[in-house]
Order: sequence, then C-alpha cells, then structure tokens
Amino acid sequence: MNNSLLEQSLPDYSVTGQSDTTVFMLHGAFGAKEYWYYQIEALVKNGYRVVAWDAPGYGLSEMPEEFSIESLARVCCNLISALGTKTNIVMGHSMGGMIAQRAYDYLPEKIHGLVLSATSAAFGGRGGDWQKKFVSDRVAPLDNGLTIPEYAPTMLKNMMTPAAEGRAVDLVLQVVSLMREETFRAAIEAITHFEGRDVLPKMNVPVLCIAGELDLTAAPPQVMEKMASKISDAEFHCMSNVGHFGWAENPQEFNRLLVDFLGRKMNVA
Repeated sequence: MNNSLLEQSLPDYSVTGQSDTTVFMLHGAFGAKEYWYYQIEALVKNGYRVVAWDAPGYGLSEMPEEFSIESLARVCCNLISALGTKTNIVMGHSMGGMIAQRAYDYLPEKIHGLVLSATSAAFGGRGGDWQKKFVSDRVAPLDNGLTIPEYAPTMLKNMMTPAAEGRAVDLVLQVVSLMREETFRAAIEAITHFEGRDVLPKMNVPVLCIAGELDLTAAPPQVMEKMASKISDAEFHCMSNVGHFGWAENPQEFNRLLVDFLGRKMNVA
C-alpha cells in the first residue's frame, strides 16, 4: 500500500518537532491527543519528533465500524507505516498501552521501543468482581442519565491522588469532557475483551513500564510489575504518590523518566 492510500485511512493526528526518532503517543479510553501537551513539549525540547493521534472515534477521527483493540492497533500500524522515521517508539497510556502492545505484534520491524503507562497485558475476563467494578464505575453513570461532562471530571479526579492539581490535570479534565458517549462505551467494551499476554514474550525491544503507586482500580502496580517481568528488556518504575494519570499528576517526574529511558535505551541524546 502506498503512502497516499495510507493517508486516506488514517485518523486525525498532529506532528510536532523534527527528528529521525519519532515517538507515537496513544491516549487512553478517556482522552484525546491534546492532553499530551506537556509530554510533547518535553520530548520536542529534547530532540524528538512526536506524532500524537486521536484514535478512531476520538476527536476529529471518524467512528470505525469495528471498535476493538486489534482493529485500532491495525490503524496504529498504518500511522507508523505512513509517518514513521528511522527509529520509532510507541507510547501508550491505559487503553493506548494495550493498542501499543498489539501494534508491536503486528509491526515489530518498525517499532524499536515501547513506553507503557498504567496499562496491562489483559483485562482478565469479565466475570470477576474487580472486572465488574471496573466496567460499572465507568459506564453506570451514563446508564443513569449523566453525560460525560457531568461525571467524568469527578471520576477522573478519583483515579488520581487527592492532592493532584495543576495545569496538566486541568488539561486532562478539559479534554475528556469533550468525548463522545458512543466512543467511550465502545472503548470500555473493547478493553474488556483484550488479551495480549501472548505478545510479551515476543517483545525484543526496550520497554519502559510506568505504574502509579495509588492506581489500584485500573492498572495496579503489581500487575504492571508482573507484566514487565515477562518482557526480556523491560524496565519497571512505580511513581510514588500518583494514581492512574502519573504523567499529568507529576509531569516533571514522568517526563524525566521518559526522556532518561529514551536517551539510554534508544541511543538518542
């Protein structure tokens, strides 16, 4: 497939910076490309090119006929094939981390490193108490008649440390409030079907796994640590005093970890 055809099938995205090393940034089920502002700023300052997408169904991107982690990963691969450079790193948060794992499975020859933030390799089945609570906490307010702008900011704050504040936190709440309900429902359903443990042993590139100490309802640190142990060249870091959105709750620390990892493992100054 040539680039002109690939461009026609791509979701909305932004490109910032110039470099032969590109970081592709994949947001979570609550999200859009705009909430990566402070990570993009740090990466470009340190010499990287950044491509941030609105996943299918998010932002200006059209809702796909099929919404699954696998179908989104294939679109992600199209994006990397069309816009990738000499070195490509895929960074995914939460649902985006699931997409990143499967994208590596589909396109290992063009993905040279991964950064997985507050995510897991599998949902673990829908029948368990933890899994039922995960879905209910996120979808029940919609079923009860609330809109995403009415309940999402409070729910997201509950997924952060109580002390979380600042411009990065405010930006997340603002961006998420613009989401479409149909997209979010489809995203939660897709997450519940994800099974990616088969990918972990295949990863032969550097991988950074970042968890939040207080992220106990979405991506508990022990889950991410176990995931990292299944990857041959993985580093695990648990950020202290943050919840699910460590990159917004403490962007300085998160960005330091990110830039340090890329500089050491990807041989980029």
